[in-house]
Amino acid sequence: MKPQLVERELTEEGPRLGSGARGKRRTVTVNLAESPLAWLHSRGHLDDRLFAAGEQLRSDYERARLGSNVTMRWDPVRVKGGPDVGLSATERQIAAKDRFDAALAQAGRGLSDVLWRVVCAGESLPHAEKALQWPARSGKLVLRLALDRVADFYRIR
Repeated sequence: MKPQLVERELTEEGPRLGSGARGKRRTVTVNLAESPLAWLHSRGHLDDRLFAAGEQLRSDYERARLGSNVTMRWDPVRVKGGPDVGLSATERQIAAKDRFDAALAQAGRGLSDVLWRVVCAGESLPHAEKALQWPARSGKLVLRLALDRVADFYRIR
């Protein structure tokens, strides 16, 4: 995926950088094409096992075509290996949905919300925390617990 780099302010207030930088706001370069899960993994907040579990869950979510569609999709489904070899396109979609539902069930009621928002919907942790009315910085711990259960479901070591 091609990077989509943009400059974003770090805070809404725009803190000053010091006496020599009056009027300047702190900014950071953000890659809009990077998923929140990949962001957490690249900065050491998730280990390889948890990242792989999240990617497997997202893969099943996309294979099951659970995201919203505006119109008919005409692109063919291509599968090269994996757990669905020998199945028709409809059977692959149903199998992926069954795995996705079972993985969320394995995560549990209280954990599946943040898991879906961050991994499947691509929301950042602060947005997910705010939407779920959680305290700030609590989402990372809950997400790690959920991903650990999903990794157990997918038998990722």
